[in-house]
Amino acid sequence: MIGKAIGDGAALGVGLAMDAFSVSMVNGLREPKMARGKILRIAGIFGAFQTAMPLIGYMMVRTLIKAFTALEPAIPWIGFALLLFLGGKMILEGIRKKKDKEEEAEKIGTGGLIVQGIATSIDALSAGLTMAESQFGEAVIEAAVIGAVTFGICVAGVRIGRKAGDRLEDKASVFGGVILVLIGIKIILGL
Repeated sequence: MIGKAIGDGAALGVGLAMDAFSVSMVNGLREPKMARGKILRIAGIFGAFQTAMPLIGYMMVRTLIKAFTALEPAIPWIGFALLLFLGGKMILEGIRKKKDKEEEAEKIGTGGLIVQGIATSIDALSAGLTMAESQFGEAVIEAAVIGAVTFGICVAGVRIGRKAGDRLEDKASVFGGVILVLIGIKIILGL
């Protein structure tokens, strides 16, 4: 049973982490000189949300099935709205071409990362549906593996983004914003 939970969590983790990977890459694009601690904070926040959301979905399914069913159609729209807001903001910042790049880099603060974490992990609520038949301990293991996989993928995403950010410089914010908007559209279209 534990082996199955780990395997299922790893498979789900890779699939669920793709949006977080893309947003991590965008964060790296925006801040090519990002310190190691900030990279770990980004990956940690995304990993934490990817761990928590399936457990929240699991608990909702186990205890509040009717409420979860009523909320399910809104889940993609919430993710879309958050990503559209963040992406649009980044596009506008890139178009305005702020002179102080340090000020722009600082805008990826903890609050912004939390919003990104929610937006990219909201679809993970539905992963709780797949875990509904599991015992609580198995669900916790599966969610922890999802979070660990997301953490690793996000570290890689930021590093890739940093390398590309050095090359793209001023276009990075617009490019990153477009990526966030496209991820939001992908969520709405169910792709």
